[in-house]
Amino acid sequence: MKPCLQYFYCDEARTAGLELRIPRELDAGFDLPALEAVEIAPGGFALIRTGIHFSIPENWVGIIKDRSSIALRGGATTAGVIDASYRGEVKVAMHNLSDAPLSFDVGERIAQIVVTPHLAGTQSQEVASLEDLGSSERGSAGFGSTGT
Repeated sequence: MKPCLQYFYCDEARTAGLELRIPRELDAGFDLPALEAVEIAPGGFALIRTGIHFSIPENWVGIIKDRSSIALRGGATTAGVIDASYRGEVKVAMHNLSDAPLSFDVGERIAQIVVTPHLAGTQSQEVASLEDLGSSERGSAGFGSTGT
């Protein structure tokens, strides 16, 4: 049985007519709308209200991510982990990386939340040496290691 993501809109969001955009069958994220009109100065930051509260299933986590259309305008989200225990309003931490003001209207889709399983209850163990982690085909190859 698939887990159920429950959500609630605050009165302001209902009055504004906001809707959580349910993804198409193969889409990963739910689009999040802005509850307030916001303008972020170049290089600036805003914490944008959505009016949405979630009950994320146990052993799952919500990750707030950029929408590609907003990223193309210079918007970048940060601080985007929504734990299953959190019931407060989800807010989007948005930075403007562009040289122009970044504006959002009420109801505009500003980010997305991807809800995914995580390793809840996983134990951790410190090892004595780097070699004790074992080897892998990739090893320590980092940025650009796949040729892109």
